[in-house]
Amino acid sequence: MADRTPPLSVDELRRLVDAGETDTVVLAFTDMQGRLQGKRFAARFFLDDVLENGTEGCNYLLAVDADMNTVDGYAMASWERGYGDFAMRPDLSTLRRTPWNPGTALVTADLTWHDGSPVLASPRQILRRQLDRLAERGWTAQVGTELEFMVFKDSYEEAWNGGYRGLTPVNQYNVDYSVLGTGRVEPLLRRIRNEMGAAGLVVESAKGECNLGQHEIAFRYDEALVTCDQHSVYKTGAKEIAAQEGMALTFMAKYDEREGNSCHIHLSLRDAAGRPVLADDDGPYGMSDTMRHFLAGQLAALREFTLLYAPNINSYKRFRPGSFAPTAVAWGPDNRTCALRVVGHGRSHRFENRLPGGDVNPYLAVAGMIAAGLHGVENELELPEVCTGNAYAGDARHVPATLREAAELWGGSALARAAFGDEVVEHYLTMARVEQEAYDTAVTDWERYRSFERM
Repeated sequence: MADRTPPLSVDELRRLVDAGETDTVVLAFTDMQGRLQGKRFAARFFLDDVLENGTEGCNYLLAVDADMNTVDGYAMASWERGYGDFAMRPDLSTLRRTPWNPGTALVTADLTWHDGSPVLASPRQILRRQLDRLAERGWTAQVGTELEFMVFKDSYEEAWNGGYRGLTPVNQYNVDYSVLGTGRVEPLLRRIRNEMGAAGLVVESAKGECNLGQHEIAFRYDEALVTCDQHSVYKTGAKEIAAQEGMALTFMAKYDEREGNSCHIHLSLRDAAGRPVLADDDGPYGMSDTMRHFLAGQLAALREFTLLYAPNINSYKRFRPGSFAPTAVAWGPDNRTCALRVVGHGRSHRFENRLPGGDVNPYLAVAGMIAAGLHGVENELELPEVCTGNAYAGDARHVPATLREAAELWGGSALARAAFGDEVVEHYLTMARVEQEAYDTAVTDWERYRSFERM
């Protein structure tokens, strides 16, 4: 990654601490489930000690389920291995203020073992490895993530205590692009926009979406690692701001039977001189030869890499015909029925992966997109026929329909093992197995309503 000015420098942090304006520093990393995990430090102690030495965290943080239960099957951490520590090293290029938590700054951590070697299965390290592969060609990835969420007038505690039933969305009808509809929740959206801007994110816009109470706030694209770091900060910060306002918002992929929350991911490449790698005005659909190969790699790996784009049981509920979530392994220019959509021109020429939902871990998804693209470039894969019509009605291969299917494809993928290594593949295969087994043993409300009296 190129040198860049951090949102907050260490010298600025020292001045804020000396002035009594900042008293807390959060050091955090993004876990497998895409959540920030870490510690809050007294700011003076952070500057005097953690800044240079980092801190430790229990390695079970990359070996638990969504409920933070210890589970069997992870090579990295277990009762037999004693659940030791890994080191959390602050990446000072990510230091920023978090205005929604007064007096607080936040910095993203890289995870290493005590000998200094990276924790290979940590999401940020998985992405770093793929970015290094791009750098070997003199390329950098520019990425934008588009997160949708649903907002409810209920607090998180009220939602929990009510079993997430009977929640009141902030909009009662479809407010897609509606200025009136977004105005109903503008005080919350405005807080999120402005406070994310003050945290160093570049906000573009906010708009309504199709489901009840559904909205999207868009941020300017950036270098891949920066975008993924900011994505994690934004998800946590937006939830914290909503909670402070007595509301709740969710990024879960499919809250109800209406439209789900997507996280479309846009990706382009630049060379060492900053020139676009994927664009060629004289090429078909404005694509360079590299882009055709890179996009062909996406299609070739899409089913095997779906676990990186749709990591949970609930993720697969989005993939329904006519839902604006893809079902076909297909590509097309500005075609929202396809899994991969080619958009933009010149420096902004890029493709959009429409598979991920709001529950995606951005580091894993972007790493998958880069690995797939490099597979296409290295093998000079050619694109299949373009889809210019309704991909839902075509004969293209179907994206995996369940987590079980996606996990089987991932575990059996020679491409995944070549790109990420056996350790990473087995680690995330275990994550999928744990999620699947938890679901398989759960008894749902749907089953009770269907069977309690009538069966």
